[in-house]
Amino acid sequence: MKKTIAALGALLLMSSLAVQAQKSSVYVKAGLNLANISVNKDGQVDDSRTLASFHAGLQADLPVGPFFAIQPGVFFTGKGSKLESGNTSGDNWYRVSTRPYYIEVPVNAVIKIPLDEEVRFFVGAGPYAAIGVGGKNKIEGELLGADFSRTQNIKFSDDDPFTSGEEGSGYGIMRRFDYGLNGTAGVEGKRAVFSVNYGLGLAKLQSGTGSSDDELNKHRVLSFTVGVKL
Repeated sequence: MKKTIAALGALLLMSSLAVQAQKSSVYVKAGLNLANISVNKDGQVDDSRTLASFHAGLQADLPVGPFFAIQPGVFFTGKGSKLESGNTSGDNWYRVSTRPYYIEVPVNAVIKIPLDEEVRFFVGAGPYAAIGVGGKNKIEGELLGADFSRTQNIKFSDDDPFTSGEEGSGYGIMRRFDYGLNGTAGVEGKRAVFSVNYGLGLAKLQSGTGSSDDELNKHRVLSFTVGVKL
């Protein structure tokens, strides 16, 4: 009898998982990033330093009951910040920008609220982890009538997240690994989805551990995303 009950239980579980798998979906997503970097230990940002970038990737939607879902994804995403001073029509001005790019893996848990038969509002949150894969630092401007411009690749440290040390750290080198928390809200239809997202970085950006100033700068990214179901 116990074996029969266990078998029935296993069958019901497999049937439930099969039904949920049929309801699962994958979206291709892309959109605008408004990236910034915090300027103090309280996590505040200077709005004038906001830098426009982009993101693109895939995200799964895995239902857990009628009103909940887990949404893991993988994205190529741009972050960073800018700093500028002076008027470009004058003789003395400069612009500095940092544009690092990451492969980012977010995992959000979302609550879905039906608005009608095919449209649902959702809100959720979760962690993310990211690894730096490239980017540019650029400075340009004019000093006493003489133009100058310089662009160089961003250098990442070779830090291993599973060790206590940070290999390859140094002045002007950015930590390769980033992590933090996501918040998301939006509307999904039968074939498309729109969302507003916010990424709160928790990892310091400067490599090395010799100065408390290393803790000041962390990624902050507000993004607007459009997705289409595959």
